[in-house]
Amino acid sequence: MEATEKKELSGGAFILENGLNKQIFTPEDFSEEQQMMKAAVKEFIDRDVWPHKERFEKKDYDFTKTLMEQAGSLGFLSISVPETYGGLGMGFVSSMLVCDYISGASGSLSTAFGAHTGIGTLPITLYGTEEQKQKYLPKLSSGEWFGSYCLTEPGAGSDANSGKTKAVLSEDGSHYKISGQKMWISNAGFASLLIVFARIEEDKNITGFIVPYDPENGIKLGDEENKLGIHSSSTRQVFFNETKVPVENMLAGRGEGFKIAMNALNVGRVKLGVACLDAQRRITTEAIKYANERVQFKTPIAQFGAIKEKIARMATSCYVGESACYRVAKDIENRIEHFISQGLSHQEAELKGVEDYAVECSLIKVGASEDIQNCADEGIQILGGMGFSADTPMESAWRDARIGRIYEGTNEINRMLSVGMLLKKGMKGQIDLMSAVMQAAAKLGSVQQEEAVSGTLSEEIKLIRNFKQLLLLLLGNAVQKYGDKLDQQQQVLLALSDILIEIYFAESSLLRTLKNTERNGQDAQELQQAMVQQYVFEAHNTVLKKAKEVILSISKDDEQKQLMEVLNRICTYSSYPNIVAIRTKIADQFIQENSYFL
Repeated sequence: MEATEKKELSGGAFILENGLNKQIFTPEDFSEEQQMMKAAVKEFIDRDVWPHKERFEKKDYDFTKTLMEQAGSLGFLSISVPETYGGLGMGFVSSMLVCDYISGASGSLSTAFGAHTGIGTLPITLYGTEEQKQKYLPKLSSGEWFGSYCLTEPGAGSDANSGKTKAVLSEDGSHYKISGQKMWISNAGFASLLIVFARIEEDKNITGFIVPYDPENGIKLGDEENKLGIHSSSTRQVFFNETKVPVENMLAGRGEGFKIAMNALNVGRVKLGVACLDAQRRITTEAIKYANERVQFKTPIAQFGAIKEKIARMATSCYVGESACYRVAKDIENRIEHFISQGLSHQEAELKGVEDYAVECSLIKVGASEDIQNCADEGIQILGGMGFSADTPMESAWRDARIGRIYEGTNEINRMLSVGMLLKKGMKGQIDLMSAVMQAAAKLGSVQQEEAVSGTLSEEIKLIRNFKQLLLLLLGNAVQKYGDKLDQQQQVLLALSDILIEIYFAESSLLRTLKNTERNGQDAQELQQAMVQQYVFEAHNTVLKKAKEVILSISKDDEQKQLMEVLNRICTYSSYPNIVAIRTKIADQFIQENSYFL
């Protein structure tokens, strides 16, 4: 099938597209400048971080701070900050790339980096006045100051807008006095600047403030939290007792805090996803090395089929996660450039560009955070008793990975948000979802001959197309049954979201592989094609299971029977792949290389 013409797609529109848009951006498309940046970050991590990994497990917060200072001196904290304010002013793909490779050695450093460059700095970059940006961004981008983000409260977690922290205007109108309690605050132990959210009077929405850390200004820190993982990430409660904040330190406008928080979370979600990638690569590499060295029954365990199955799944997960993360990174960057060309400021364009891809940001966050947990779990299993030992990196990797499913909105919240935001875009006419739903219902309700697909990965192309049509059909039926009460059907939303995630990740790896096959030839992409086959096979099983859950919830009697018939008709292979042989082929190549090498 011919590649479609390059066109700007709105976020969420991937579910409507059946053409093969080979304009997808892939890691193989990194520019020379991006390759140099990647090499610089890897050198820093391999030289100064990975050899000292055990220090993170001893709650060495000073070590984390020192590494952050080094990252600042090397320019890694300033990637997204405009040059006007002391940053490098690079694009969204480059910011994702640095986040990817700086995050793989330790969850403690990953958290400190993400909290500082994302939710600690980004609100000022995107919402600050010119004076605020001139005053604070140069120090934050250089690492002279570190930022922290004070949103969560004991009674306000997922419901972020329900915080009780108060901001009271002084009698002379010169400053606000902030009082309240924040918890789970990353970087609190060494932050110079706090982004604090509080409610003014009885406002419906919270307001954001820029608050320099000063213990003599009514700010007190709790003790460092004892945590399952990320042991050297400083995490404390922060207490405010009539902390004075000048009125000019209000961020955006009164009542704008909830909007700031939500848009910062969109960026945080996609950055959290990409921050899982290099950890997966390193875990996979360590597992392969051990499997090649460990001999049982006079045979390296890497030669056992049970181990090969694990390695194949782990390596495939790395490849597919990369494909999805850098696909959306470039889509967001293109969208930002589109809005700039329409006359928006860079500040406004970045806000709108990321917000437009909020659906994909949630999908990436959920998929990647669960993949890294599964990868670390399999890494422990391959190492066996050694994997359970704190003397090997697998144990800490597994513990560090666990926070990813809670950060930036729990995975359950993000699953439900992804479906809700997709429907909302359809209702607003931002994507033509309703027409697609009706067309899917008409098409799948008949027994017409499906469009033939041939060539490379033809079975996978057909299946992903059918997954999309199935999701549209189920969405339409769910809306028809529950109407505006669909948001209360959480289990249905979770199942629909799982299908949506599998579609996005599977299609991203498919498009990446087809693009590279076209430019490099079949022989150069045999391994990648095998990984697409492996992933789609697993995705197929997930889609079948989750679709059945939805059908059994939204229908009964003849309607249920019809939907089940549609499911069984379209979600099946014309010719099933030999999945054992495919997994063996994948594993053998990585075992031969003794690492994850893509």
